[in-house]
Amino acid sequence: MSVSAVITVAGIAGLAVTFLLGFSFVPFIGKLEFGNTFDVREKRKPVVSSGGIILAIGTVSAVVLAVATDRITGGDIVVSGSLVGQEMYTKLWSGILMALSFSLVGLIDDYFKIKTQKNLGVPVKQKAVMQFFVILAYLTGLYMGMNGKPYMFVPFFGNTEPGFFYWIIGIILIYAAVNAVDITDGVNGLCGGVTLTAAVSLGIIAAIKGFFGFTAMSAALAGSCAGFILLNGKSLKINIGRTGTMFLGGMLVAISYAIGCPIILFLSGLSFFVIGATDVIQIIYYKRTGGRPLFKSAPVQHHLKLNGWSDKKITLTFTALNIFGGVAAVAAMYFGGYILR
Repeated sequence: MSVSAVITVAGIAGLAVTFLLGFSFVPFIGKLEFGNTFDVREKRKPVVSSGGIILAIGTVSAVVLAVATDRITGGDIVVSGSLVGQEMYTKLWSGILMALSFSLVGLIDDYFKIKTQKNLGVPVKQKAVMQFFVILAYLTGLYMGMNGKPYMFVPFFGNTEPGFFYWIIGIILIYAAVNAVDITDGVNGLCGGVTLTAAVSLGIIAAIKGFFGFTAMSAALAGSCAGFILLNGKSLKINIGRTGTMFLGGMLVAISYAIGCPIILFLSGLSFFVIGATDVIQIIYYKRTGGRPLFKSAPVQHHLKLNGWSDKKITLTFTALNIFGGVAAVAAMYFGGYILR
C-alpha cells in the first residue's frame, strides 16, 4: 500500500468515524443524562459536554486502521524514515496512550462539572497532580525508548542531548501545551479549527523527514477535527469539553515529540500559546493592580466575544493566525537543517 494511500485512509477514517459516531453518541449520552450541563458564563442550554470522547475514538481508530492496513499489505509506515524502528513504535503508542490518559483526566473534570451543574470541575491542584503523573509516565517511556539518551532537534542548531533538562523541559512544555489547548474551548469551532491547522503543519514536517507514519497520525487527528466541526455545523448540541481539549493537546504533544522537535509546538500551535498567554497576563495584571482586570474576560476569545465578535470571526481569526504559525514552523524546520539531521 502506498504511503499516500495510508495517509489518505487515516484522514478519511478520522473524519468519517468522528462524524458518524456523533449521531449515535449524542442521543445515547443524552439518555444517560451524563452530558447535560451548561455554561454559566454564557447561560447556554444543556449540551453534551463530553463530546471529546468521539474525537478520541475517531482519531485512535483511524491511526490503528491505517497502520494495520499498511502492515497487512506488507508495509511498515511507522518506521519509515528512521533506522530505529522500535523507538518509532514507542513514540507512536506511548503518545496515543498519553493523549488518552489526558483525556481521562478531562473526562473526570467534565463529570464533576456535570455533577455540580457549575463551571467547577476538579480543583486545579488535584488536576495538576494527575497531569504531572501522566507527563512523567510519558517522558519515562520515551526515555527508555531512546535507550536513556533522549535527544531533540532545535532548528538551526541541530540535534541536542539535553540530559537532565530533558525532564524539566518536558514537564513544563507538555503541561503548558495541553493546558493552552484546553483554554481555547468555549467558542464554537475554535479549538478544532486551530488543532486541525496545527496537525497539518506537524504532518508536513514529519513528511519532510520521511516520518510518514506520523504524517498519517497527523492526518487522522486533522480528519477527526474536521468531522467534529461538521457535527457542530449540523447544529448538534455537543461540546468538546476537557475530555476533548486535553486529548487534542496530548496528540499534538505526541506528534511533536515523535518528529523529535517538541519546541516547534510554539509555532505550529501559535494560537494556543497566544490565547494561553492572555490568560496568564490577565492573572498577573489583576494581582498587580489590586483586582483590576485588563480584559473583560480571559482568555482573550471571551474578551472578544463580549466586545461583539461572533464565534465565526474569532475562530477564523485564530485559525488564520495558526496557519501563519504553521507555515513558519515548516520553514524553520526545512531551512533549519531538519532534513539533514
